[in-house]
Amino acid sequence: MKTPRTEVCIVEDDPGLRRSLEDILGGDPEFVCTGSFGSGEEALDRLTFLHPQVVLMDINLPGMSGVDCVARLAGLLPDTQIIMLTVYDDTDVIFQSLSVGASGYLLKPVRRAQLLEAIRDVLCGGAPMSSSIARCVVQAFRRFPPVSREGDDIAQLSPREREILELLAQGLLLKEIAVHFKITHSTVQTHIGRIYKKLHVHSRAQAVARLKGA
Repeated sequence: MKTPRTEVCIVEDDPGLRRSLEDILGGDPEFVCTGSFGSGEEALDRLTFLHPQVVLMDINLPGMSGVDCVARLAGLLPDTQIIMLTVYDDTDVIFQSLSVGASGYLLKPVRRAQLLEAIRDVLCGGAPMSSSIARCVVQAFRRFPPVSREGDDIAQLSPREREILELLAQGLLLKEIAVHFKITHSTVQTHIGRIYKKLHVHSRAQAVARLKGA
């Protein structure tokens, strides 16, 4: 039986780069490009019908920015993994992208092997980043003050919320957590919303960091 190919969509306003990315995906039997768009607005209009497994997202798009597009897509396609593919290495932009739902961040230009490996990585629950971006993230976390153990917010989590947070830390997708507990996807989202509220965070990365610091 033929193994299904990973469906990937591209959101990139540069026609030449968009074609190059399409060629990279089309040249590997493991992947297939099911959609290629020049704006965030066009992507939002089509991606909810295509339901790709991975989206490669530029930031500097005409009209809606890539960060705003990710924020919208994260709510519409919670199981779709989004990798930012951009020239921006500004710390604020990096954290904005990750906090609204991106799972990876690569700097252009990106090599063919690096791009394909990043897609494989994000599908396995990883967070692929260019080495310089990973260093920015590490340096930013080093500036955070240590979390006080007194009255630790982690202690406020219910046993089920703690279990879900631990599975998030292991890299499981929301649908995998739903299957693990035999609950609906929306119930998992409700639990995660409560976890974020209790921990005063806004993303998976921040919640996991709180767990590891507990």
